[in-house]
Amino acid sequence: MRQAAAKRRSNEASAPSEVLAEETTRKIVRPTTVELVTTAVRQRILSGEYAPGEVLRQEALADELGVSRVPVREAITRLTAEGLLTSVPHRGAYVAELSVDEVKETFDIRLRLEPWIFAEAIACITEAEIRKAERLVKEMDKADSGVWGQLNWRLHETLYLPAQKEITLQMLRVLHDRSDRYFRFQAVQVPVREQSHEEHMAMIKACRSRDVKLGAKLLEEHVKTASKQIMAVVEAVMSR
Repeated sequence: MRQAAAKRRSNEASAPSEVLAEETTRKIVRPTTVELVTTAVRQRILSGEYAPGEVLRQEALADELGVSRVPVREAITRLTAEGLLTSVPHRGAYVAELSVDEVKETFDIRLRLEPWIFAEAIACITEAEIRKAERLVKEMDKADSGVWGQLNWRLHETLYLPAQKEITLQMLRVLHDRSDRYFRFQAVQVPVREQSHEEHMAMIKACRSRDVKLGAKLLEEHVKTASKQIMAVVEAVMSR
């Protein structure tokens, strides 16, 4: 039944005009002030604008962003839960320090979750979703280091969404953000881009051929490679 549903979705999405309609008729949801503040602060941490150990002053941040302290306080709570900030009673919040152990644990979790969710998604993914993934790979080829990580998550999210595992996706988004933070301490180098391109396209090819076993294996190798690269980055940064 699930395969039949996937086939219907694939057939329904085959026409370019219908793909365009699908992408342009989604509901527009207005973000709340808390969400806007959370996104702004998160991006400043991920970009390195806020350095590890830097203290965040609620009053100054609220004035800078033109909001009250209430959404700033909630944003700090959310980012603390994500592991990007550390809150200390009576001292405030500061940007979480770098940690080799954190990187290792992050990727250990990803290795357990991502091959599984990708295998679940391959059976259901549509041609429209595959083409969207291919477009994101092309965008990544041209992107600067400031947005490369965001596009990388959008690509992985596109490949995992057909599995319809919302809780797992939320967990993985947080883990990808934490990984992205380490990547941004150096520019995304050409060899890394080229390797990622080849690995991503191989994963997409496995989706198109509905090869679940191969897709899970490629994803596992992809995450292991990223782990080694980011471990090297954080060790280099911490040795400065």
